Amino acid sequence: MLRLLAVLLGLATVIPAARADDTKLTGSWKLKSVVTEFQASGDQRAVFGNSPAGYAMFSSEGRVMFVIAGEGRKPAQTNDERATLLTTMFAYSGMYRVEADRFITKVDVSWNESWTGTEQVRFFRVDGDRLDIISAWAPSAVIPEKPIVRGILTFEREGK
Repeated sequence: MLRLLAVLLGLATVIPAARADDTKLTGSWKLKSVVTEFQASGDQRAVFGNSPAGYAMFSSEGRVMFVIAGEGRKPAQTNDERATLLTTMFAYSGMYRVEADRFITKVDVSWNESWTGTEQVRFFRVDGDRLDIISAWAPSAVIPEKPIVRGILTFEREGK
């Protein structure tokens, strides 16, 4: 019995407990708003419209998935319309880790192949059933001129 207790206590020191920030993120989150902030001017715009749709899902196994679609999207009939659909959404998934006030996703699949294989850094804050995420400053993946921007996203815990 003492031997079993010693083994169990030894395992407890080797297996890290889930950090509070990790478990606060776990679950399904519904998008409420997306704002794009432009570094050069400080201007903020709702590039995805006033009522974008989307979800973020953080699994207890450490995977995150995002799907965000701009307001007013319609089925495409032409190649130009298909290209427009690509610039009015984003989606990616990968394994994530939490470091202080940020989570870092090792992207393994993305709507934008330049993100696949990279690490995407996002800052976050959970306040009850609200999740705020702010991306790091980077060239825009959806605006053709590629200005330096950051995304400010607000989610609400699913089912609220």
